[in-house]
Amino acid sequence: MCIGVDVGGTNTDAVVMDGSRVLAWAKTTTTPDATGGLVAAVREALAQSGVAAAAVRAVMVGTTRFTNAVVERRDLAPTAVVRLGLPATLSVPPLTDWPDDLRQAIGARTYLVEGGHEFDGREIAHLNEADLRKIGRHIRREGFRAVAVVGVFSPVTDRHEQRAAAILRQLHPEVSCSLSHEIGHLGLLERENATVMNACLTDLAGRFLNGLAEALRELDLAAPLYLTQNDGTLMTAEVARRYPVHTFSSGPTNSMRGAAFLSGVRDGIVVDVGGTTTDVGAVVRGFPREAGLAAVVGGVRTNFRMPDVLSIGLGGGSLVEGDTVGPRSVGYRLTEEARVFGGGTLTATDIAVAAGRAAIGEPARVAGLDRGLVERALARIEAMVTEAIDRVRTGADPVPVVAVGGGSVLLPGALPKVASRIVRPEHFQVANAVGAAIAEVSGEVDRVFMLDEGRDAVLARAKAEAMARAVEAGADERRLEIAEVDEVPLTYLPSNAARVRVKAIGPLSSSR
Repeated sequence: MCIGVDVGGTNTDAVVMDGSRVLAWAKTTTTPDATGGLVAAVREALAQSGVAAAAVRAVMVGTTRFTNAVVERRDLAPTAVVRLGLPATLSVPPLTDWPDDLRQAIGARTYLVEGGHEFDGREIAHLNEADLRKIGRHIRREGFRAVAVVGVFSPVTDRHEQRAAAILRQLHPEVSCSLSHEIGHLGLLERENATVMNACLTDLAGRFLNGLAEALRELDLAAPLYLTQNDGTLMTAEVARRYPVHTFSSGPTNSMRGAAFLSGVRDGIVVDVGGTTTDVGAVVRGFPREAGLAAVVGGVRTNFRMPDVLSIGLGGGSLVEGDTVGPRSVGYRLTEEARVFGGGTLTATDIAVAAGRAAIGEPARVAGLDRGLVERALARIEAMVTEAIDRVRTGADPVPVVAVGGGSVLLPGALPKVASRIVRPEHFQVANAVGAAIAEVSGEVDRVFMLDEGRDAVLARAKAEAMARAVEAGADERRLEIAEVDEVPLTYLPSNAARVRVKAIGPLSSSR
């Protein structure tokens, strides 16, 4: 028995699940502190299910809280950036490509120190520990609560990053250290950006997770708490405190995982229609397809894993003006401003009701809408969704499309140009919470290996390490499987090296 929750910007959804069966679900308005809406949704879902709190063995939560903090430039901790790379890397200083307002929001201070490594593990320069001690004293004096430590080619060897962090923590015990080899992949600037973003969120992560723990106590839930990651898997609350960036885009990921689970479509396109936007992405073997290019979050390029999702300005609250639908939206004010709820604003929801696609509010209020207006709006909605699916699919043939989200009532019954069929599964309104509830646990290795010991030995070592990380994160070691193995020979380097990426996935251990 488990509970899945998705804390969105507008609504908080909760489901109670017994294995693969949805027993009950609830949808409430998200509160400013996020936890109030969670308590209300979970309490209602539990009451409807008849399940006792003591029978729940895990609570899985997906949230947009950390993404929104970066986008809105709020609740970010003062952050120092320590790059280990002198005498190299001077041409492009840290945070060069950051928007000015985001730099100001984190009160950034950057430092460059001798250190770092070549691609084959050789030192660029000896680590300058004396400078690190000066930096540690300075960031403590200046009140920095978070620091990002970034070493050149640290995915090859993390020795300098680990030593630098130890020195900084010794001189500033209260500081939160984010190490780049634990956050991002190869590519210094993108990995550095991702690490700084993680560091500035660690204060917020602590407060948010403390609030979630208090909410569970209020609900008398003693079950362990997990947060969903942006690859569709889980991490413990303690891991989430250290790596809040791994929750970025977990909302769309949960919806895609939930859609695949509820519909049985493991390979296809998911269209998740909310109040303001529609997220369109591909699922491959039931998991979101990862983006192949650097992800841009809050105007900053990063290189941590992200689902390949296209967002368009179409939702249930989208304004209908002439022949235009969206991107402006009434958002969470839909139940106040839409015509079917007594308001004076014409929205996409009004169009869906007038067309007979949904029975929401008071249909009589839109019965007199001009039929030509309704048909043009429906045609525009169909064109927007068709174009989005066409941009996401990788072939010319129509593919299965799964429609989820409360706003999916906007969609037609068929999209023959791009969809072989459209599936709207049971419980489509809370697919995001279902995706959180069914999430499994993963462990991942992604770094450069020297192949001197032999390719097979390196792959075996990477797989064993990935499986060990999954078990440490809470997976059942008896049911682990290797989900992904990618090996990219680095032929442009004068050595026998390869980038190896291995992901192990398994269900949550029953002993947790």
